[in-house]
Amino acid sequence: MTIQDYPMARASHTFDPPAPFALRRDDDPVGKVRLWDGTTPWLITRYADAQAVLTDERFSADPNTPGFPFITPAVKANLRFRQLMIRDDDPQHGRLRRMLNKDFMARRMELLRPSVQHLVDGLVDDLVAGGEPGDLVKTFAIPLPSMVICLLLGVPYEDHDFFQQRTLRVADRRTSEEGVRAANQELTEYMVRLVAAKDADPGDDLVSRLVVDQYRIGAITQQEIADLARMILVAGHESTAHMTALSVLALLQHPEQRALLQADPTTVPNAVEELLRYLTVVHNGLPRAAREDVVIGGQLIKAGDGLLVALPSANRDHAAFPDGDRLDIGRPSPRHLTFGFGIHHCLGHYLARIEVQVALETLFRRLPDLRLAVPFDSLEFRHQMAVYGVFELPVAWS
Repeated sequence: MTIQDYPMARASHTFDPPAPFALRRDDDPVGKVRLWDGTTPWLITRYADAQAVLTDERFSADPNTPGFPFITPAVKANLRFRQLMIRDDDPQHGRLRRMLNKDFMARRMELLRPSVQHLVDGLVDDLVAGGEPGDLVKTFAIPLPSMVICLLLGVPYEDHDFFQQRTLRVADRRTSEEGVRAANQELTEYMVRLVAAKDADPGDDLVSRLVVDQYRIGAITQQEIADLARMILVAGHESTAHMTALSVLALLQHPEQRALLQADPTTVPNAVEELLRYLTVVHNGLPRAAREDVVIGGQLIKAGDGLLVALPSANRDHAAFPDGDRLDIGRPSPRHLTFGFGIHHCLGHYLARIEVQVALETLFRRLPDLRLAVPFDSLEFRHQMAVYGVFELPVAWS
């Protein structure tokens, strides 16, 4: 079979993954693709194989592992810039994750729900006050996770433009390696100053708790706290923002599903799970490298081989999700892989779920006639970004 270039192109206006994914699931579920630098990692397209890779410690998430694949030069620069925990293997990964687990448990995240609701209500007020049409991305979807992450970390919200611009540069596959390094360095320097300020005057926030509970007993360095805070900021900003906006768009384009959600708000949590599966906004694939020979899906993966786990493909696998290309908010408990799987399962998944749940329930309750203000075909999709979505989402509601 011809080795295809990766990333693969989508249709111009679509919620669907690249068409070759479905063909590969049937004919070449563990097959080679070619990256920008000429390397040829294995592309994992089936759900069961994706789970197997993500739970097997013989596959490393460390970008310094021989054979580790980099999807673009920008991704290479980003992954090699002190990406603590999300790019560590055990035991380092486990050491840091245990320090954060308590703050990201479901019970603690649920305590934030009233604050998220307050923020969402204020953003809907701002959207309406701005008049029609309003850009749901700029006015609502991007500010929401920025506000929540600032609240969580103890960061002044007036600095959100600084974070937003640098996060955007990091997430753009077209950014040069130098541009990614510079953006990450600026974010880190900010976080180093923040950690020092929290050490001098702790508050009721995550960074302060890490300083008081971990740094002061010698369990972690201030630099590690700064790197973790930068990781949480970047990871929790782009993905949740564009998941929220794209979920709204998907419901607007599937009126029968939108009607079900509006008729019964208790469907919102399951609807969000289905939207997470169906949209899979982190669409480039999770990179891994084999540390020893392993057989996956009947294919021998040799030590030093790179792999890309195609989450959008795994989440559309009909063997795991019957009629998986259809959006069905009543689908029973869709156990998707959008937040990853195994030890690197997204730490902030509870918080992301709460944000999207509150956003959708509030928008469609307060603006029951919400609709696109422009033709669907005029929207510009984020094909070249690490997180899929739309750049703007003009809406009307009266």
